[in-house]
Amino acid sequence: MFRKLSAVLLIVGILFVIGCAAHTHKVGNGAQGIHMTEARQWYALWGLTPLNEVNTSAMAGSATDYEITTEINTVDFIINALAGSISIYTRTVTVRK
Repeated sequence: MFRKLSAVLLIVGILFVIGCAAHTHKVGNGAQGIHMTEARQWYALWGLTPLNEVNTSAMAGSATDYEITTEINTVDFIINALAGSISIYTRTVTVRK
């Protein structure tokens, strides 16, 4: 009984943590359609050193109205849980046009 309750509380806690880690920036009038491009940003040293560059301008292309969302989603949370011990972390960058 205690194990089931602990598992449920852990899952609920994870869902709350994931929902709190998102930032959205509107460019122009914001997203006008449903086209979406997604990339993963990788960091070392617990987020201090980027390992790759995500170019949101290139992801947006010629669009003048779009939204940029940076978040830690479920996949990122799993990667961070597994690779965090060696200081590797990720986040997802999404551009909606």
